[in-house]
Amino acid sequence: MTTETRKDVFYSDMLVRFSHCDPAGIIFYPHYFVMFNGLVEDWFNHALEIDYADFITTRRLGLPMVNIKCDFVAPSKIGEIITLTLRLERIGNSSLTLATHALLDNQMRIAAQLTLCVYSFESGRAVPIPADLRQRFTDFQQGRLDHPWRQA
Repeated sequence: MTTETRKDVFYSDMLVRFSHCDPAGIIFYPHYFVMFNGLVEDWFNHALEIDYADFITTRRLGLPMVNIKCDFVAPSKIGEIITLTLRLERIGNSSLTLATHALLDNQMRIAAQLTLCVYSFESGRAVPIPADLRQRFTDFQQGRLDHPWRQA
């Protein structure tokens, strides 16, 4: 995976802050999952053009991670600006699988596969992906949305 811009990948640059790091000055691994959750929110807001806060508060739907597979390849250090990437691998009935990465100068730091489900706060259960959301997912996956995104 490189940071070459593609229409089916969402990119977001992230400064590795002191608050992300352990005493050795490298990202404490659970912070990657917080970063990836933020990446999903940014993807909704900027690439899919769906207000994530509205998705949660008005539509009463969420996207919890239900499965995570990851490889920690190399440490990321305080002060570095890493590029987080998101590519939609699979759209299921009520879930989707994302390929996410953290890169520094095209060098892999972490590769993670995240499975998220659409969750109803009303029923307390997974629900089928709503038609409008499924269409935006499909358009993104197939590179049919207007332009590539890079959030700095």
